[in-house]
Amino acid sequence: MSICIEVWGDYACFTRPEMKVERVSYDIMTPSAARGLIESVYWHPGLRWVIDRIHVLAPIRFTNLRRNEVKSTVSARTARTVMERGSGELYLVTSGDIQQRASLLLRDVRYVIEAHFDILPEKAAPGDNAGKFQDIVKRRIQKGQFYHQPCFGCREFPAAFAPCASIPSCPEELRGERDLGYMLYDMDYTDPENIRPLFFRTVLRDGVLEVPSRDSGEVIG
Repeated sequence: MSICIEVWGDYACFTRPEMKVERVSYDIMTPSAARGLIESVYWHPGLRWVIDRIHVLAPIRFTNLRRNEVKSTVSARTARTVMERGSGELYLVTSGDIQQRASLLLRDVRYVIEAHFDILPEKAAPGDNAGKFQDIVKRRIQKGQFYHQPCFGCREFPAAFAPCASIPSCPEELRGERDLGYMLYDMDYTDPENIRPLFFRTVLRDGVLEVPSRDSGEVIG
């Protein structure tokens, strides 16, 4: 069962993992970001969302922005130590941990995401079926319902969404073929002790990114 959803927003940041300090966005939305956005609208343990293609409906535009970010985190090890000792600090003082970082963001983004879902029999209830899930997700998209605010990479960049009945034409400057290099495909959680990033070669053809399947041989770890 498939869906087609149009999403748009003022800013987006699909961070390149090779950039350690400053945030630098990919040129377009990543498949994992698209999956996360759809899951914010409808998630169920009995199904798995698969992104088929992403249509870029607006010219690719970048902008620079400096933001305040918290540089520290409270680790699980620290929390465990404090619990065992019975004393210590389990909070962050933001005034002392804030630092400014430059970000290279996308602006005025608009996409159409085509996706489908696979039912996971081992996690679905006996009464669950594809038709039921299809009706629920379409109704939620039409009503603008979501579990948490959909966003473009970062929580501070909210995404609006609506059903897409027909896909708009490609912007003139995106016509032709454009090689965008390797992009993050998703994270492999098969082994919880060794979570690995997966990548694939990104080629935009007339504004359309065809997302390869996981077992196509085009996805590398």
